[in-house]
Amino acid sequence: MKIKILGAAKEVGRSAFLIQSEKSQVLLDYGVALKKEPDFPLHVQPKDIDAVVISHAHLDHSGFVPSLFSGEASMDVFGTKPTFELTELLIEDMIKISGFYLPFEKIDLVKMMQHVRELNYREVKKIKDLGICLYESGHVLGGSTVMIENNNKRIFYTGDINTRGSKLLRPADLDIGEIDLMLIESTYSQTEQTPREQSEKALLEFAYHIVENGGTLFIPAFSVERSQEIACVLKAYGFPHKIVMDGMALKVNEIMIKFPQYLRDPDVFEKVINEIEWIQNESRRRKIVNEPCVIISPAGMLVGGSAIFYMKGIAPNDKNGIALVSYQGENTPGRTLLEKRTFRIEGRNIKCMADVRKFEFSGHNSRSELFEILDRIKGNPKVLTIHGDGQSCIKFAQEIKEKYGFDAIAPDTGDTIEV
Repeated sequence: MKIKILGAAKEVGRSAFLIQSEKSQVLLDYGVALKKEPDFPLHVQPKDIDAVVISHAHLDHSGFVPSLFSGEASMDVFGTKPTFELTELLIEDMIKISGFYLPFEKIDLVKMMQHVRELNYREVKKIKDLGICLYESGHVLGGSTVMIENNNKRIFYTGDINTRGSKLLRPADLDIGEIDLMLIESTYSQTEQTPREQSEKALLEFAYHIVENGGTLFIPAFSVERSQEIACVLKAYGFPHKIVMDGMALKVNEIMIKFPQYLRDPDVFEKVINEIEWIQNESRRRKIVNEPCVIISPAGMLVGGSAIFYMKGIAPNDKNGIALVSYQGENTPGRTLLEKRTFRIEGRNIKCMADVRKFEFSGHNSRSELFEILDRIKGNPKVLTIHGDGQSCIKFAQEIKEKYGFDAIAPDTGDTIEV
């Protein structure tokens, strides 16, 4: 087999990898990098592709798949059932709100969804001479790692992985046997994140401080899982004050309730989701912004969504608080708020008087956890470090080579590696 790197080389975003065997070509993910002007992965000829595997719903892994269906393509698209429901929701929203050029339209998403083929974890699917199997990744609902097999050679793709799990999800399944090549994410390969329990308690303390002093705490969070995770964290610690949720996170709630078998504890999740208030109309939205409570709503980086409305009401008052619990990409409103304490509303920058704090709630593994994955790997695989900034990928590959003796490299976009 050969693997061609189409994106996510020394960068986070536009994950895309082409697996080529004697008889078939399969894409592992085909995502976008959402910046002011989005970046897309290297082009492939749709007519040459036999199948696409979507590891999980996040747009940097799924967002460019509809572009393959703008012509007469008829390839199958594989993934878990919740991955497809969440992917459709996120891509539809991207098309709706994009102020930039996308080389596909809603009709192409519709065509893509007509070609989805649902797989369960550990179910092997044959595509000509290739075998595909998904394993639980612990990253988001329905998220998967991917194994590709051909002629007794095995390629393992971590996608985005979380071996510690969360309040919502079980840890990643690493019972995968021997492998010959590994694509491993490097997002936090050079960083130890704040221990989760420490982040949870710090957020809880901040929530008490703001609400019990008569303020409103706004938590802009990714709609897929982060919003729900934050609600579960507050409830797990017995937070007694009102918690409300708004925006696309409400649609995600409905999808998550439909798939209890993918959750760590579905009964606890359903109890939490039913106890919080779902904001259903504009009049309630206008009232809640002035009540002492916690408001959870997308977008996580404050790019659009109902977050803009809430920022207008929350930012000018120094009694209020804003808790950033999602990754804040470069040049996003959330990063500007964090660094400069300003926010752009209706064409002008306003000074944010509310107390702004950042809390780490990543769905990715930290440095030590990535090494724990490598400790458990069987075989003597080639290792490709991907999905991290340039130095993270390069240094991680060097460390893997020194510690394990594996042939490890940080590939460039366009590189082809054989196994």
